[in-house]
Amino acid sequence: MKKNILFHLLILGISLNSFAQQDPYMWLEDIDGVKALEFVNKQNKISYDKLSSMKEYQEIYNKSLEIYNSVERIVYPTIYGDYIYNFWQDKDHVRGIWRRTTKQSYISATPAWETLLDLDAMSAKDNVKWVYKGASGLYPDYNLFLVNLSKGGGDAVVVKEFDVNQKTFVENGFVMEEAKGGADFIDKNRLIVSTDFGPNTMTTSGYPLQVKIWERGTSIKDAKLIHTGKVTDVGSWGYVMRDGNIGYTMIHQAISTFESQKLIWINDKLVKLDIPPDAEVPALLNNQLVISLKSDLKTGGKTFKQGSLVSLNFTDLIKGQKNIQLILEPDSYSSISGVSSTKNKLLVELLSNVKSELYIYSFSAGNWSRQKVAAPDFGAISVNATNELTDDYYFSFTNFLTPTTLYSANAADNSLKSFKSLPAFFDGTKYAVDQFKAKSKDGEMIPYFVVSSNTMKNNGSNPTLLYGYGGFEISELPNYSATIGNAWLDKGGVYVLANIRGGGEFGPKWHQAGLKEKRQNIYNDFHAVAEDLITQKITSSKNLGIMGGSNGGLLVGVAFTQRPDLYNAVVCAVPLLDMQRYNKLLAGASWMGEYGDPDKPEEWEYIKKYSPYQNLKPGVKYPEVFFYTSTRDDRVHPGHARKMAAKMIDMGNTIYYYENTEGGHGGSSTNEQRAKASALQYAYLLMKLRDGK
Repeated sequence: MKKNILFHLLILGISLNSFAQQDPYMWLEDIDGVKALEFVNKQNKISYDKLSSMKEYQEIYNKSLEIYNSVERIVYPTIYGDYIYNFWQDKDHVRGIWRRTTKQSYISATPAWETLLDLDAMSAKDNVKWVYKGASGLYPDYNLFLVNLSKGGGDAVVVKEFDVNQKTFVENGFVMEEAKGGADFIDKNRLIVSTDFGPNTMTTSGYPLQVKIWERGTSIKDAKLIHTGKVTDVGSWGYVMRDGNIGYTMIHQAISTFESQKLIWINDKLVKLDIPPDAEVPALLNNQLVISLKSDLKTGGKTFKQGSLVSLNFTDLIKGQKNIQLILEPDSYSSISGVSSTKNKLLVELLSNVKSELYIYSFSAGNWSRQKVAAPDFGAISVNATNELTDDYYFSFTNFLTPTTLYSANAADNSLKSFKSLPAFFDGTKYAVDQFKAKSKDGEMIPYFVVSSNTMKNNGSNPTLLYGYGGFEISELPNYSATIGNAWLDKGGVYVLANIRGGGEFGPKWHQAGLKEKRQNIYNDFHAVAEDLITQKITSSKNLGIMGGSNGGLLVGVAFTQRPDLYNAVVCAVPLLDMQRYNKLLAGASWMGEYGDPDKPEEWEYIKKYSPYQNLKPGVKYPEVFFYTSTRDDRVHPGHARKMAAKMIDMGNTIYYYENTEGGHGGSSTNEQRAKASALQYAYLLMKLRDGK
């Protein structure tokens, strides 16, 4: 027996030693480790000293900060009752203020804002770098709010009850300690909460396992447990879904990245709702539960096709009966990009060939009817705020060259008016937008946009930046970016936005064409767009750079390791790169529905073929990549970027690396940090693609 134990220990030791030898950079996963931070600080200094010395760094920084701090920015609304709420940052409010004004004041030339919470003052008092992460109010008076605050910008938040009339946190009110959880009011004296309740109450993805109901005046440890998921789930969250005056206490149990179980707590028991596990539930209106289908739904002798929007009678559904109505079935060139509701109407954002349309849907006599909103064409539409007490709402319209405009509208009479527009931070009349298609390796045609000077010559030498994402059914739409206009277009650059598979531009099928073992399709699409730009002589490989963040950081990481000959500059931001260990780092396990499980040999077999960290090869000339990440990113581990950078340096490659000490997954918490990130990235791109250094 002893010999057998010793043998297994010996084998285990060999295995661990072998693994350590295979990954000699694992020490960089120690986020706040002394040795790891020494590496970070050293690389930060090298990169900052080099890039900040570029002739246009300071100009880009100053202009970017001016844009981020501009008082002419659109003040986007959040509507609660009779007030408009807004979070605002500028040069005088570095960490920001949470504020409100009346609806009447908001539409005036000079709104009278009432500051509710000053994050700068609070940070100074507490000696904590607080970052505002949103708030939710108590229906219908909205005198009490649950405010989410992050320490440094990560996803984990502290939740504190706030009285907006007294402008102070409620004494002995509800407080939840820092965790990747959340809470919602059931009524004045009860919350539905999901958080880290102690040992064995979090999933392997780092999200809550349990949901409880917490009574005012009691300890959270005594809250009533109503749901426990599985430790292998992504997580479980509680929330309240409203249909007019009726509030339903709901639970969202995320089983995997794209599958979930919806439950309702009713009459002191949980009832599972019989809806497809991959469907999304964006709204409840007039007793109609609206669901977005990611796969075909066959019921009652009918088939509702993938990508459709349908509704079910909610009270019947709770009883186990299905009474289903079709709202919208998009064609092969369109997809649903957003769904929201006012008091009486459903708002649906529709993409048609990557251009937005907006529709109002009404439910009457068992059927849905629609009207088109007379919004501008050839751009992206986004509903920014709705009012559950009225049919008022706000939406914005944007494209690459037209400053974003916010519209106030009413869904009852389908009226709208231009409310506020961004100033023209750059002269859009100097540029043109074209849409092309590139043929991917399997023959699929991949659309992409090109923004370039009216006088651009197709001579193969234009400095060109190609941006992509390609994952999680997230669509990349035309968007007005003052930073891109000033820091790139006005400096002679061409900007390209690729609508590759993995996104949602053409519905669930476009996304699913890049899942798991099909993921190489996404990277082939990106390469195809790059090659098409060169074929059209818009640019050349020495003048072509690429940019992506998060899953887009993985995209560009794969791009430059698979085709180092094709790209001369790479901005790889808050990236996933080590796909062998991604599921063991922070929230990584929650994305296995997208990428696959590297611990399963059959799935690692396809993941290992593209994983950037594992596919770096000695002796290959790679582009001089610029890695950008954040120490406080608690979603995508900074170890991905750290290890990739260290490995490339040891292979003799020149790289640039900058890690912001706060900012979470967004990379930055303040406007100064955002301006610095922009200046570093665009100074690098100009150096590589325009100046040829």
